[in-house]
Amino acid sequence: MQTIARRLGQQSLRPSTSLKSIYPISDHRNLPFPNYGMDHERYVSTLATKGVGHLVRKGTGGRSSVSGIIATVFGATGFLGRYVVQQLAKMGSQVLVPFRGSEDNPRHLKLMGDLGQIVPMKYNPRDESSVKAVMAKANVVINLIGRDYETRNYSFEEVHYHMAEQLAKISKEHGGILRFIQVSCLGASPSSPSRMLRTKSAAEEMILRELPEATILKPAVMIGTEDRILNPWAHFAKKYGFLPLFGDGSTKIQPVYVIDVAAALTSLLKDDGTSMGKIYELGGPEIFTVHELADVMFDTIREWPRYVKVPFPIAKALATPREILLNKVPFPLPVPEILNLDKIQALTTDTVVSENALTFNDLGIVPHKLKGYPIEFLISYRKGGPQFGSTISERVTPDSWP
Repeated sequence: MQTIARRLGQQSLRPSTSLKSIYPISDHRNLPFPNYGMDHERYVSTLATKGVGHLVRKGTGGRSSVSGIIATVFGATGFLGRYVVQQLAKMGSQVLVPFRGSEDNPRHLKLMGDLGQIVPMKYNPRDESSVKAVMAKANVVINLIGRDYETRNYSFEEVHYHMAEQLAKISKEHGGILRFIQVSCLGASPSSPSRMLRTKSAAEEMILRELPEATILKPAVMIGTEDRILNPWAHFAKKYGFLPLFGDGSTKIQPVYVIDVAAALTSLLKDDGTSMGKIYELGGPEIFTVHELADVMFDTIREWPRYVKVPFPIAKALATPREILLNKVPFPLPVPEILNLDKIQALTTDTVVSENALTFNDLGIVPHKLKGYPIEFLISYRKGGPQFGSTISERVTPDSWP
């Protein structure tokens, strides 16, 4: 027995068949990232010339699969960003999350993907080498960067135009970026009364000039748990007992559920490149006036609707002092939630989807209606708890208690 054991031990020490002969490594000299994922042939990215439909995939398509997509999502820590990251991670993509603030800013995103799939990377948007570093191993770039108000450090022109221009030029030089997706705003045009929308429009033209194969999404005002329209309205109405309506509240808008916008964005990455070079306008299935949308908000939080109609000239006069003092005082000014000059100017014109525009239908998505689940988050504003409110009186019997 000892002799047999010694012979087996000697055989085990002999050079075995090379792993390379079992799992041959493809020739990767022409790949844009020669040091990435070369341990096994099936992990080698076969970059397609059009779209991302031909990337090597592994698994059934869930969060533990490999979709072949390595996406750098700029603006991932914002409102839309968290939903885009969740959708990408759910399909097995690796998501690189550039952030410029505290380490805690992207912390909530790491739970959305499998181990190692969500990679926070600190960067400086004003440092080109820092931007190149977070894009180095990506094959998809998504730009969600945007602000609806200016600060002392960042103007609309820098945030919406110059940062987008930098990303487009780096993507063009990169050589391995298959898809570039820019998220703009519905209503963006050179003639818009809003500076934010004018800079967004300029960014669209510049990106299509630099990257004709880029895709642009123009969502309407987005509704969701962290939104910047119904939440400020509800907070203001609860605090002061009324809501100001700029103009007479007759401006038409077409709010869209934020998850539908995230779904539309990820659907672009699943096609064969048919969406490249196109612009999509994403609005909800219903058109509301501002007054009607405010009524929906009051009905959901169960408060009596009380409005103060503020003519546009007066509203602009009330919002102007912040813009004048913005760069003249040595301290940051409060974030304008209601009296936002740029938003007030945008409300002077209707913001709805154009008649001949590409929409959700062209992406095979049916957007949610606003009433119901998309605005259930407003229940937290009800006086006395979710089952109560100022406009309703309910008796809860002990049998219905949890």
